[in-house]
Amino acid sequence: MKPLRVAIRSFADFQSALAAQIALYKGPHPEVGVEAFDLRSLEDAVLGSDGLSAGRWDLAIFPTDWLGAAIQSAAIENLTAAMQSNPLPGWPEGWPASLREPLRHGGGFYCIPWHDGPECLIYRKDLFEDAREKANFAKAFGRNLAAPLTWSEFYETARFFTRSTDSLYGTLFAALPDGHNTLYDLVLQVWSRGGELYTAAGSPSLSTPTVVQALDYYRTIVRDSQACYPGSTKLDSVHSGDVFLSGQIALMVNWFGFAARCDRPGSPLRGKIRLAPIPGGLPGQTASLSNYWVIAIGSGSQRKQAAYELLRHIASPATDKLTTLNGAVGVRLSTWSDPDVLQQIPLYEGLEHLSATARTLPFCEDLPKLAAIVNQITVDALGGSEPSEDILSRAQSSAVDQRLRLI
Repeated sequence: MKPLRVAIRSFADFQSALAAQIALYKGPHPEVGVEAFDLRSLEDAVLGSDGLSAGRWDLAIFPTDWLGAAIQSAAIENLTAAMQSNPLPGWPEGWPASLREPLRHGGGFYCIPWHDGPECLIYRKDLFEDAREKANFAKAFGRNLAAPLTWSEFYETARFFTRSTDSLYGTLFAALPDGHNTLYDLVLQVWSRGGELYTAAGSPSLSTPTVVQALDYYRTIVRDSQACYPGSTKLDSVHSGDVFLSGQIALMVNWFGFAARCDRPGSPLRGKIRLAPIPGGLPGQTASLSNYWVIAIGSGSQRKQAAYELLRHIASPATDKLTTLNGAVGVRLSTWSDPDVLQQIPLYEGLEHLSATARTLPFCEDLPKLAAIVNQITVDALGGSEPSEDILSRAQSSAVDQRLRLI
């Protein structure tokens, strides 16, 4: 009997969590094979002609960016009937509405949450509370050293902490043009300034003054070696977390999961991390993004019932807890409030509020196309001196030519 096949991103924390879940599985089809892919290859495994729709994979774990395209292309199975006849343990009240309801499509579900962790400001408490650092900062800027409320304060703070001779840098960005974090970073820069990348009707809106301001800021700070880790353009989100964990960064805007990694037992930064709202263009402006990972069954799977039994196992309270204890971020409310989890990773105390206040991108068919356009924006902005207005005008024309609809 061939094993069930699961596709996942190549990331040690993801692979460790899934392996722990599978190790406890005693279902009717207990043999499970896992293959890990880099991000671009995973997208092909999910959406490509030889992927989920062809039955090469029985299940896949992938980001919500691709959900609209996966549904539209019939790559994944509608789970509604299976969930009604053989419900998931504790569904729906066991999951926060902030993760559950955005996945509802046409009154049903094609996937369930697997890994969460919204974006937030993550900073080194030990540095920010150091008496000498506080005195030097107050002398330099005439204000107290604290989590920055605005992007201008963020920039000042990043420059203050950058001491390349000591291998300490103020901040970093996951600026590798992989069509992934480049979208998220621009979205956050725009949202936190009160802007949008698309209209209420779903039309692209990439060349407004707010987007220009956001891109100007982003390209300036990423290329400033006196504020930002110089290797940022070669870092994807996973490796940006690795650099932060190494102790070389004072503060960053990144996913909650990387903060949780720093707070685990054995981490050199355990007890030294704090979270705060993401800065804004003005005091009081802020925004957070929840782009999470889901698990779905391939429409071409020949073993859908067995695949669903594995999915039910993964969704159980005990197994979801394993997700967290083995490196990823569980998605059930019981996991977030579990005493063992809170003892090992105290930062989980704030995750429910963080998740409830974060926005999601629209789960639509054209979102991967928008990601590709924003990716090119980043390449052009970080790789040359062309004015942001010209880069964004060209991007807007491309989005219009492709007739992108984002709602």
